[in-house]
Amino acid sequence: MIPLEYYIYLSSVMFAISLTGIILHRRNVIFLLMCIELMLLAANTNFIAFSESISEISGEIFVFFVLTVAAAEAAIGLTIIVLIYRQKNNIDIQELTELKG
Repeated sequence: MIPLEYYIYLSSVMFAISLTGIILHRRNVIFLLMCIELMLLAANTNFIAFSESISEISGEIFVFFVLTVAAAEAAIGLTIIVLIYRQKNNIDIQELTELKG
């Protein structure tokens, strides 16, 4: 059996990589979406690890809801990116000024 600390270390590294990617690559929309998905997977790893350690299934059930929301977020995000690309022929975040409020 793998100790709980290993799962926590793994999810911390995944979260740190995704946070670093968001901070360093703010201009690439697709890279931002991938980093957000990695963040959600890091949180899901924690949910599953702690759910297994206390022998409770509620954390694993919550992971299914998080994955459903993540899939919907990815589909809507990619749709928005495609629509913006069709209008502007560019998906650089710094050049998009219409979305500023």
